[in-house]
Amino acid sequence: MKKRPGLELVLPGKKPVRLSTLVCDFTGTLSLDGKLLPGVAVRLRRLARRVSVIVATADTFGTAKNALARLPIDVRMVQTGHDKVRLVDGLGADHVVAIGNGRNDIGMIRKVALGIAVVGPEGAAGVLLREADVVVHDIRCALDLLLRPLRLKATLRR
Repeated sequence: MKKRPGLELVLPGKKPVRLSTLVCDFTGTLSLDGKLLPGVAVRLRRLARRVSVIVATADTFGTAKNALARLPIDVRMVQTGHDKVRLVDGLGADHVVAIGNGRNDIGMIRKVALGIAVVGPEGAAGVLLREADVVVHDIRCALDLLLRPLRLKATLRR
């Protein structure tokens, strides 16, 4: 696997962290009705130059592998939120950023160095919003926070 430089984040009230992996949900987070949202692929390509990108999905619509086939990412099929927690634990949760919108994303959002909840066109589980470090209205905004980390600093400032 290709060595990537990582994303250095200096967040208010926390020690600096170098993120090595982005874990994203697919259904309702990166996609709408199983189709990748416009503008997501280009952002994932840019992030994949810095960090490993993994999409962890139960793939409700059965389209994830095909929709993501041409991207430099790893697609992992999971069945439960517990599977997502085991995944981030195995990656070293202290160096992972996770993005999701569903109830099955709560555990991984809670465990990682930075958890971002997306309230996209398919909505978001209300309980997830209480666990996330940041809540955004669109996946493109979430990915842009990682591409432009000073936005995170401003958002999380005390």
